[in-house]
Amino acid sequence: MACENSSPRSAFLLLLCFLLGTASARLSSTFYFTSCPSALHTIKSGVNSAVSSEARMGASLLRLHFHDCFVNGCDASILLDDTTNFTGEKTAGANDNSIRGYEVIDTIKSQLESSCPGVVSCADILAVAARDSIVALGGPSWRVLLGRRDSTTASLSAANSDIPAPTLSLSDLITAFSNKGFTAKEMVALSGSHTIGQARCTTFQTRLYNESDINSTFATSLKENCPSSGGDNNLSPLDTTSPTYFDNAYFKNLQTQKGLLHSDQQLFSGGSTDAQVNTYSSNSATFMTDFANAMVKMGNLSPLTGSSGQIRKNCRKLN
Repeated sequence: MACENSSPRSAFLLLLCFLLGTASARLSSTFYFTSCPSALHTIKSGVNSAVSSEARMGASLLRLHFHDCFVNGCDASILLDDTTNFTGEKTAGANDNSIRGYEVIDTIKSQLESSCPGVVSCADILAVAARDSIVALGGPSWRVLLGRRDSTTASLSAANSDIPAPTLSLSDLITAFSNKGFTAKEMVALSGSHTIGQARCTTFQTRLYNESDINSTFATSLKENCPSSGGDNNLSPLDTTSPTYFDNAYFKNLQTQKGLLHSDQQLFSGGSTDAQVNTYSSNSATFMTDFANAMVKMGNLSPLTGSSGQIRKNCRKLN
């Protein structure tokens, strides 16, 4: 069909072309249904294998997707190694010596390239792996829309400026998420991902030794593994109650001043989000639903579609 103004039917043709073009740029849950039928199964198998070997990997894979999407959209830019043309995002403050799970994505991508060469994007692998990680750890599922393409560049500066830091105040957290189109309620729901995973001593050291809104018994237990100086990379669970199970314990911890990070406890500190924390603490189902919906929304942040970007053959480098 020629999309040009060449006949009395041109107005209709142009409208039809516009609609088809718009549809082709949309993400779809059935995107790989015919082009790579095994895609979702391959990703899920890879995630389940990794998480069964190390439960913490589930949180790491979720974080990869989050840190990818918050920097110029869900385009797998976080996976790119440095080149002579750009410095990647792996050495950004929030990622350096912290982000992990690259090898799991590499393994999944390699399997997909064997079965469906040049079809499944790294960005889609990250999105599906995040969902499958949550499910593997007992959390909710959601329909992942697919069809993202991979970026051809990365931005260290955007990674340093756009990924929320663990030192942020409540107002700064609300602003950081609002900048990406999220409400304060969605920010609180997404923060609930801290019901799994671990954090390095360096990210909560200042809170531990300088802040008063922390449970004293909790603080004492943390100091054994996180001295006032040194021990920067020593790990502590973000949720001490059930660190490898996706539930609403994170919010219950906040109510008793057992938030590990400063940014965690800010959600329950006499401010505007206290009520939401109370809701999620008392109603696990509401949290699970809101979290899943917010994850769908995050996965839709500025995806590359159509002919934009590329489908990388190796997630770490451009074709």
